[in-house]
Amino acid sequence: MSPYAVDELILGSTDAVRVPVIGQALCAGFPSPADDFLEGALELPRWLVPNPPATFLMQIRGESMRGAGIHDRDLACIDRSLRAEDGSVVVAVVDGQLSCKRYRMVGNRARLDFDNPEMPAFAVDEFGEVEIWGVLRFSIRWHLARGRLS
Repeated sequence: MSPYAVDELILGSTDAVRVPVIGQALCAGFPSPADDFLEGALELPRWLVPNPPATFLMQIRGESMRGAGIHDRDLACIDRSLRAEDGSVVVAVVDGQLSCKRYRMVGNRARLDFDNPEMPAFAVDEFGEVEIWGVLRFSIRWHLARGRLS
C-alpha cells in the first residue's frame, strides 16, 4: 500500500517529479528508423518514480507487446537504474534502434521476445549490437478515443 493518499498528490508539490519525455517513439515490434518527436516532461508522483535522474518516458509504437498489456501509443516509463532480470520488459538498443521487448534468459543465453504470439523470438546474439538500456517500470494508457478532444 502506498504511503500517499490520492488527495496528497498535488501537482507542483514536493511529492511530484518532472519526468522527461524522450522524442523518439519506442518501437514495440521490429526496430524502425521512423521517429515521432515528442518533447517536454510529465509531472508524476514521486512514489511512481523512485529514481528521477534515471527515469524517462517514451511513446510506444506497435503491438508486439500487447500480451504484456502494452499497446500502440501508450507511454512507457523506463528506469535505467534497474537491472534486467528474466521476464523483465526492457528497452533494448538493437543495432542502434530503441525497441521494447521481453528479456529472457535460457541457460546462459539472453533472448529478446515479443509478447505477441504472432511474432518470433530471437536470440540477442543474432544482431550486431544489443544493449539493454532500461527496464520498463510501468506504462500509461489513454482510454479516450484517439480523435480530437474539444
